[in-house]
Amino acid sequence: MKRRTILAALGGICLASTLAGMPAYAADQTPLAVVEQYLAAWNAHDAAKAASYFDEKVSYYDASVGKPTVGKAEAKAAVIDNFMTAVPDLKWMMRGDPIVSGNKVSFEWTFTGTNSGAWADGTAATNKSFSFDGASVFVIEKGAIKQQSDYYDALGFYKQLGLM
Repeated sequence: MKRRTILAALGGICLASTLAGMPAYAADQTPLAVVEQYLAAWNAHDAAKAASYFDEKVSYYDASVGKPTVGKAEAKAAVIDNFMTAVPDLKWMMRGDPIVSGNKVSFEWTFTGTNSGAWADGTAATNKSFSFDGASVFVIEKGAIKQQSDYYDALGFYKQLGLM
């Protein structure tokens, strides 16, 4: 009887987390597993799922902007929604093996796609394909992304789009 009650409770937790838009992963999940699932959500073009891996007070830092975006809803809108709208065929691929140290995960990546949608700032689609490289550093706390910092070749990216 106890086993059935426990399984029912776990099922309820998973259902509740799904309905609440929260990821159905355990808080004790490894930092690397959280980051891998976050990338998988990006590559599945699922903005809500990608954002579900953010802590409510996430700090997203884009080195080309120079100032962090703070908050789950703000980071989803400014980063995830912006890119998924402007680049609906995006691919964000980890290159090589990530470096994991405690609750930090770092890796190099390649981001590719075609700019077939407008950017959030009103910049029209260029309909040009691009591929640029970068690196990210993540801090994971309690199974969620507390901080993400991205460093990439913004100049090369803008040139490929014909914006510079």
